[in-house]
Amino acid sequence: MPHDYTVSDIKVMEGLEAVRVRPGMYIGSTGSRGLHHLLWEIVDNSVDEAANGFADVVSVTLERDGSVTVEDNGRGIPVGIHEKLGVSGVEVVFTQLHAGGKFGNDSYSYSGGLHGVGASVVNALSEWVKVEVATGGRLYEMRFRSYEDKDGMHSGIPEAPLCETGRTRRQGTKVTFMPDARVFETVEMNFGLISKRLRELAYLNRSVHFKLTDLRERGNAKECEYFFEGGISDFVKYLNAEKVPLYDEPIYISGTKDNISVEIAIQHSDGYSENVFSYVNNIPTTEGGTHETGFRSALTKVMNDYCRRIGVLKDKDPSLSGEDFREGLTAVISLRMQNIQFEGQTKTKLGNTEARPAVESVMQDKLPPILEDLKNAQLSAMIAEKAVRAAKAREAARRAKTMAREKSKLENAPLVGKLSSCTGRDPKQNELFIVEGDSAGGSAKQGRDRRFQAILPLRGKVLNVEKKRIEHVLENEELRSLITALGTGIGEDFNINNLKYDKVVILSDADQDGGHIRALLLTFFYRYTKELITDGHVYIGQPPLYKVQKGETAIYCQDDRELEKVTKGMRGYTLQRYKGLGEMNPEQLWETTMDPKNRTMVRVSIEDAATVEHLVTLLMGDKVAPRKEYISEFADFNKDDSFAGKAKLDV
Repeated sequence: MPHDYTVSDIKVMEGLEAVRVRPGMYIGSTGSRGLHHLLWEIVDNSVDEAANGFADVVSVTLERDGSVTVEDNGRGIPVGIHEKLGVSGVEVVFTQLHAGGKFGNDSYSYSGGLHGVGASVVNALSEWVKVEVATGGRLYEMRFRSYEDKDGMHSGIPEAPLCETGRTRRQGTKVTFMPDARVFETVEMNFGLISKRLRELAYLNRSVHFKLTDLRERGNAKECEYFFEGGISDFVKYLNAEKVPLYDEPIYISGTKDNISVEIAIQHSDGYSENVFSYVNNIPTTEGGTHETGFRSALTKVMNDYCRRIGVLKDKDPSLSGEDFREGLTAVISLRMQNIQFEGQTKTKLGNTEARPAVESVMQDKLPPILEDLKNAQLSAMIAEKAVRAAKAREAARRAKTMAREKSKLENAPLVGKLSSCTGRDPKQNELFIVEGDSAGGSAKQGRDRRFQAILPLRGKVLNVEKKRIEHVLENEELRSLITALGTGIGEDFNINNLKYDKVVILSDADQDGGHIRALLLTFFYRYTKELITDGHVYIGQPPLYKVQKGETAIYCQDDRELEKVTKGMRGYTLQRYKGLGEMNPEQLWETTMDPKNRTMVRVSIEDAATVEHLVTLLMGDKVAPRKEYISEFADFNKDDSFAGKAKLDV
């Protein structure tokens, strides 16, 4: 019998006072990310009900007035009177920080929302909140409001106690909140961002229907619904949709060890990169952690044992390395466990030591029978053969690296005549600008501050490294120069501690060729030096497209929209359009693009790792039809060509 979720399960730790004063402490920022954090807090509560078997539908509605509704068909927030506070469970949950049923393990075996701050923080940072609870055949309602008077700001104040409003046959909780425009820079929710997260949650919770409805545009409602019966196996298929898989159906493994539930789905493709996406209680662990370590070690051991049993490896042969078995691998790991401990700079790395042996145990118990099943013989042989080929390629790559070091004299002065170094020796202060061609390189070299800015001109377009092995990357002269300039190495040899520049800036023309060069370089960074991106070292420079001159005053414009805004109503000006960076003189390039006081740069980040992986494969891979379809759907061909390549990657 499942434990009943009652008001006595709600434990109170402290009040709500600090949230309005320092919202960033609770939701990260008051920008778009913080705004959506409010939604995730409420959605996570509904998903926790579903993950523990009490709900199977979670709906999100973007209302016409700008508010957001989240509804589930779970047990409903307890409506009884709290024994210590003397108010309803609903009021406790929405007004008391660190109050909820997730601190013990009776009401929730597994929970993504562990801190109990979700509902109360949403209430504190909203203009108003309406909560409806359907439970026991009765419907209850309570409203909260934030307002300011002569005594100051009052946040999340109940308008009245919880009241019964009628009878109902449904069950669950419905929360509607209006983000407070006095707190947030924007209160406009992003439909695409929300749909991507709900899709991800649907993969991770195979028994749950997720619905998203957008009513904000009158007469043009948008809807999407996600339900994946195959769960994380369907997730792997989605990630590999633009690749060529070695076998049609992913290998699915599940089991429980020491009260840790483990789900793993894996599938190899004909590519060469390894992609592992891990989650704990639906929370993405983008920095990995102990569960990924356990997965990799167990996969290596099981596969080496299997290769010896079938004779692919002889007794005298050395074991294959883990990276050989993971070449071309896409894997999704999903754990459900109690008392999660996170580590790392962004708190997205699992630190629980017990997770590693749990994953290893499940893998070592469940994977060998799958490999040895006669109906899977061809599948198992393909994995083994790919690993053997990968081992040979790895040896070839090792020789290529050695040759590359010898050829370019990596430890001496390999880039004389190409890299214009800076005089500063503090990597934390230094910047590397990657520019296209000698013309732009010349302007950048003359215009820079040589104390901390280095310039690396690239001649022509670099290699598209998608589906290229490391030895092919090292054969490319331009990429080899870039690798040497960075100092970190690539792939398995990558070491962020050897990075010579805190900022690595891609500075290319704002045209189609410049956009393509950016895409090629970002693909290289993503596939072979991903930590440069995740640690925030990669930037895209934003040179202006136009110079508006009127008298002695010069105004630089980034794009057509800014130009239109600047010149509206202006008369008697001259306009210069820059076709490339080489058309700027050194002083202009410094003033507009390289001077830290005036420049505009976009830091490259990975907000949604699974979406980035899917897009990189789609846009840079071999399959033409899906890429053409994507471009036709999302490109705006009505814009001036000058704006091509400046689109923001919102993933």
